[in-house]
Amino acid sequence: MQKNCPECGNRIIGRADKKFCNDACRNSYNNKFNKDSKNLVRTINNRLRKNYRILESLNPEEKTKTTKGKLTSAGFDFNYFTSIYTTKVGTIYYFVYDQGYLPIDGGEYYALVRRTVK
Repeated sequence: MQKNCPECGNRIIGRADKKFCNDACRNSYNNKFNKDSKNLVRTINNRLRKNYRILESLNPEEKTKTTKGKLTSAGFDFNYFTSIYTTKVGTIYYFVYDQGYLPIDGGEYYALVRRTVK
């Protein structure tokens, strides 16, 4: 039984379960297949990654304080975070993975924290 490569159409030689003629065709096929369907996920992950890098650069220690202006000028997008933590007294922290922020003083200042993972 002859099988053809789904990317280029060439005859596949080798193992019976082989699907592509070479790595270049496999990569090209998968890149085309995932390009549009995964674009939303890729965009969101890029924004989360950018937010994380900004928080990490502004908070090299465990805790610090910064202004909303510093965050926005660095390109921080407040619409993208990974989790919300509400304390017993009702204080709401927004986290991007282990880096978190808490709006204080009416949202002009932010307390930055790092959650320690045990």
